Amino acid sequence: MASPSIIPNDRLDRDFYIVLEDFHDGAAFRETDEGIDLSTLIDDLLAGQYDRVLRVVAFNPVEGWSRDASEDVARELERHISSGGHAVSEALSDFIEAQLGRRVGVQIPLPL
Repeated sequence: MASPSIIPNDRLDRDFYIVLEDFHDGAAFRETDEGIDLSTLIDDLLAGQYDRVLRVVAFNPVEGWSRDASEDVARELERHISSGGHAVSEALSDFIEAQLGRRVGVQIPLPL
């Protein structure tokens, strides 16, 4: 017989984000608290709470999906950086550039 969940289902029906980080001994997902949403993650990344981000994974347990959200996070980081003048570490800049395929803050010219 299965035990009942200790986590109420209403707390699971939202998007969660976890970060795959490159440590000296290899890559691992960082522990996070239950409250990590996109806004909190962006704030934490800009505050330097992660050193070498490789990927960001988003998931929703109730809806039953997960996906690589790295590019979306990189775009949101770039938006915050350009609008708020945030200084970012070289490692975070490398993550953003790897996801976007260009340097941070560089606009791609639109065709005429």
